[in-house]
Amino acid sequence: MAKAEKKSKTKRSVFWWIGAVPLLAIKWGWRALIAVIIVIVLLVGLYSFVNPPTTIYMLQESSRLDGIRREWRDFEEISPHMPRAIVAAEDANFCNHWGFDMEAIRNALEDGGTRGASTISQQTVKNVFLWHGRNYLRKAMEAALTPVMEAFWSKRRVLEVYMNIAEFDEGVFGVGAAAPWHFGVDAKDLSARQAAALAAVLPSPKTRSAKRPTAFLKKRARQINAGAETIRRDGRAACFEG
Repeated sequence: MAKAEKKSKTKRSVFWWIGAVPLLAIKWGWRALIAVIIVIVLLVGLYSFVNPPTTIYMLQESSRLDGIRREWRDFEEISPHMPRAIVAAEDANFCNHWGFDMEAIRNALEDGGTRGASTISQQTVKNVFLWHGRNYLRKAMEAALTPVMEAFWSKRRVLEVYMNIAEFDEGVFGVGAAAPWHFGVDAKDLSARQAAALAAVLPSPKTRSAKRPTAFLKKRARQINAGAETIRRDGRAACFEG
């Protein structure tokens, strides 16, 4: 009788552990996720005044390409044509939203999701704090962190960091490296035409080149140049030029 009872207890103990393992995994998984989020939020605060030394994507590309080109430039060391061109190309309402462009999101939904609605703020969060790729966890973290970054950082800081971590050619990161790579000039000496050409590369830096522009890229650069002048005149550049 005692033997049977002992066997029954052993069985119950085994079944308890089998049932407990998934619960423990979920529990520690949530703890790990919360810890990661806390670290990232602390980095958001730190990077409001400390320049990000690198990003996950840069590390991946550096490993794949055996090195990358990158040279940090403070906002004041970059031609004023460059931030206007990037905003005109990527996020014309940059100064008027809090991280999400609701009008662009509505338009994208109406178009069936074929049009992009990601703001410069969202792209900065993705590039600096997260990883590339399409999955729900990354998008959820991006959505949660974007307003946090907007609360800590000025618009000028968001744009400064973005200009220094965006890829402008395969393995060429930031305007400081892109200006001499494409045009043989320093970032502070970029002309309006050159800045527009670099901004035209941004959506697809591995397939577009400001060095060897296609007819499409030249046309797109002209549109961006005109847009940059428009946002300068109508005040939509005021948040980073004032």
